[in-house]
Amino acid sequence: MSALRTDGLTVRFGGFTAVNNVSLSITAGSRHALIGPNGAGKTTLVHTLTGGIRPSSGRVLLDGGDISDSSEYQRVRRGLARTYQINQLFAGLSVVDNVALAINERERKSAVFWRRAARDSAVADEARSHLGFVNLADHAHRLVRELPYGAQRLLEIAIALATRPRVLVLDEPAAGVPAMQSEAIFERLSALPHDLTLVFVEHDMNLVFRFAERITVLAAGEVLAEGAPAEISADPNVRAAYLGRRGHHAAA
Repeated sequence: MSALRTDGLTVRFGGFTAVNNVSLSITAGSRHALIGPNGAGKTTLVHTLTGGIRPSSGRVLLDGGDISDSSEYQRVRRGLARTYQINQLFAGLSVVDNVALAINERERKSAVFWRRAARDSAVADEARSHLGFVNLADHAHRLVRELPYGAQRLLEIAIALATRPRVLVLDEPAAGVPAMQSEAIFERLSALPHDLTLVFVEHDMNLVFRFAERITVLAAGEVLAEGAPAEISADPNVRAAYLGRRGHHAAA
C-alpha cells in the first residue's frame, strides 16, 4: 500500500519546468531516497509533496486521499511532516521548548506560545521522551543557538516526531554536518519504527545505499530510474548521469 503517491506531478515556473510528470509510489513503512544531480528537481519535489509549492498539474495523495490543494499546515495535521535543508528552529528558546511548541501546536494549545512552552508536565514529559530518542535529553534546557549544528539537526527530527507523523520527509538531514555526526543522525533515523514511512533527499551516496530500501533517481525534473539500491547501482543510465564510480563503490 502506498503511504505517499504522486500522479503525473508537474511544477512549472513560467516557461521553466522544474518537475515534469513525476509519478511516485512510496510504500508504507519504507525508507525511500530521492537522489539526483544538482538541478534535478529534488527540492521542488519535496516542497510540492509537503505543501510549500502547489503543482501546476498532477496530484499528491497521502494514504489514498488527495492532498494536492492542502496547505503545509493541513498536511502536518493529516500525518505528513518534514525537516528542512536549512533548519527552522527557534534559536533563542530552549531545546525542550522547541519540541514542546510542536506538541502544543499538535494539541491545538498554541495559546501557550507566549509563555514557557514546556510548563505543562505532560507536554514536558513527551518532549523529553522525543529528546531522549535523539540523544539530546542532557541538552534539554540549553538554548538552541548553543547547540552544535549536528545536534540542531537531531533536534529537528525530534520536533518532526512530536507532530506524530505517519510519513516523514527529510530534506538533506545531514547537510552541513561532519561525517561522524551524519552517522549519528542516520543511526537515529534507522532506529525509527517501520510504521513510520521515511522519504529523504541525501547527497552522500554511502548513506543512501546503506539506509535506503528503495531509491528514485531524478534528472532534469523527471524520473530517470527507480529500484532497490543494487538495481540503481547497476543501472548504466544512472551511473552515467550521476553516480559514476563513486556510486558503484558506495553500493558495493
